[in-house]
Amino acid sequence: MPTNIRLISVKEYHQMAETGIFHPEERLELIAGQIIKMSAKGTAHESAITRTERLLRQRLGDKVLLRIQSPVQVDDYSEPEPDISVAKLNPLDYEDHHPNASEVFLLIEIADSSLKYDREVKANAYAKSGIIEYWILDVNGRKLYMYRLPSPDGYQSESILAENVTISPLAFPDCAIAIRELSRSAQLKLTG
Repeated sequence: MPTNIRLISVKEYHQMAETGIFHPEERLELIAGQIIKMSAKGTAHESAITRTERLLRQRLGDKVLLRIQSPVQVDDYSEPEPDISVAKLNPLDYEDHHPNASEVFLLIEIADSSLKYDREVKANAYAKSGIIEYWILDVNGRKLYMYRLPSPDGYQSESILAENVTISPLAFPDCAIAIRELSRSAQLKLTG
């Protein structure tokens, strides 16, 4: 592996965007100092995001700010755009900064073609930054990957949950969500 790679900071990434280096329609995110091209948005992916957001909004109401495909600054070299961020309320709605790890309750990725990347690259970046909880809804496998207990070495708890399980976000233990509901929200075929 090359050792002379020049990493880009979040500050430099913002400066590049402000000077017009990136095309306005380009879908990019900064992970570990590297600019990553994001996959094109498919209709199943978009509908899964919409339906999952609707479910969370019904359950959590005005206790949180739901952000859809918006940046989260996890450290000085990473500013990913998770599909759904469940963030703390902010009087300015984060007008002056993107939420950081201490302001995020839960990050969710919807994975159709990105499961390996979401599990290996994004999970590692989120854990190192201290994101307390991270979920990946696998629309093809009809499973939910739940990550908790972040550490510099990665998440210490990873659970792969089937549709018949009910869970609650760590920050909202009274907010029970059946995986089956998330599966329905992702237009998955249910068994039984």
